Amino acid sequence: MGSSKRRGSESNNNNTKNVDDWLPITSNRTAKWYYSTFHNVTAMVGAGVLSLPYAMSQMGWYWGGVVLLTSWVVTLYTLWQMVEMHEMVPGKRFDRYHELGQEAFGEKLGLWIVVPQQLAVEIGVNILFMVTGGKSLKKIYDTACPTCRPLRTTYFIMMFGTVHFFLSHCPNFNSISFVSFLAAVTSLSYSTIGWGASVHKGISPDAEYGPRASTQIGRMFNGFQALGEVAFAYAGHNVVLEIQATMPSTPEKPCKKPMWKGVIGAYFIVAICYFPVAFIGYAAFGNTVEDNILISLEKPAWLIIMANAFVVIHVIGSYQIFAMGVFDMVESYFVKGLKFAPSTMLRATVRTVYVALTLFLGMTFPFFGGLLSFFGGFAFAPTTYFLPCIMWLAIYKPRRFSLSWWTNWICIFIGVLLMVLAPIGALRHLILQGKDYKFYS
Repeated sequence: MGSSKRRGSESNNNNTKNVDDWLPITSNRTAKWYYSTFHNVTAMVGAGVLSLPYAMSQMGWYWGGVVLLTSWVVTLYTLWQMVEMHEMVPGKRFDRYHELGQEAFGEKLGLWIVVPQQLAVEIGVNILFMVTGGKSLKKIYDTACPTCRPLRTTYFIMMFGTVHFFLSHCPNFNSISFVSFLAAVTSLSYSTIGWGASVHKGISPDAEYGPRASTQIGRMFNGFQALGEVAFAYAGHNVVLEIQATMPSTPEKPCKKPMWKGVIGAYFIVAICYFPVAFIGYAAFGNTVEDNILISLEKPAWLIIMANAFVVIHVIGSYQIFAMGVFDMVESYFVKGLKFAPSTMLRATVRTVYVALTLFLGMTFPFFGGLLSFFGGFAFAPTTYFLPCIMWLAIYKPRRFSLSWWTNWICIFIGVLLMVLAPIGALRHLILQGKDYKFYS
């Protein structure tokens, strides 16, 4: 009887290993430290960086600078926490965000706390990338041929989405490393164009730095909305454990060291993308800056075309980084929960349906970017700003009123403030702008 139990246990372990060797997050653990750098840059530095001057114009020099810098510091700290917690239990790796949540909050509660928020972020961002990619392609078309027949944004979203029907069949993170590398390079490129062209253009003669809104209430709500825009700019934490899971690790050489090395490199690039674009773009145009700095620049046409082409390449890579987390979650559910056999057909079906769904939603709601600040407060702020801190307190239980205890509670307070205030400002913006939103425009 004892030997039969051992055989059953060995069989289960072998089945688990076979499934893990097939799933996209755990199938390949050969990533280098620099993979972490460009995967994290690709996940974090989205086209939202081009809206940071607009966020600055809603908050002003002082509060805009404080919010951007505080967000950079807080999110770097919470990212460090996640890297540290990846292997906090000897002999075990928490390869996915929800696995860490289960360790902190319990088997069932951890899933309910983490999975809905993580899916909201990853699916929401992927829909936004469909829209952003389509709009950038449309901008290239309109700029290159201003006399050509105008086409709907929907058509360009379809063109952009077609690429993902092919790329989404790459099996794991390491198989898209070159795409991610290109995305990271192009994010740095269009950010440099954004602030470099602003420097070349110089300060606009009619630039003013007063509040955009004329009333105190309007200024307050604009500030709340800007908080959501900044929270969205730091949304890369949702896939950080999944990225770390692709690295080799042994007790002698834990993966947290190369991962942290890569994160430092990524956050350096984030800083040289975000801060120059935000401050120089705002300095050049003041409170008349558009919600995309490239629109304010207008000319020269070739530079705008190049910048938008870089945006397209970047969001192709970003879509794949966030989609890989969804693919892993859905494929895990089918194989582990519903007991489907791991197969190419299952993978192809799941990924094709997902791309088609995000493409359909992007085409239907091309104004989805306007909703991001609203959803950003609910999903982006928790998973990035304070959920890692709550997990840290639950797992490590630092001494009350110690430096670690205070640091985590301050981050939690900042994150909860973002979660509450950002949707309020975004909701007001949606009400004011809702009349301009059109389906399939």
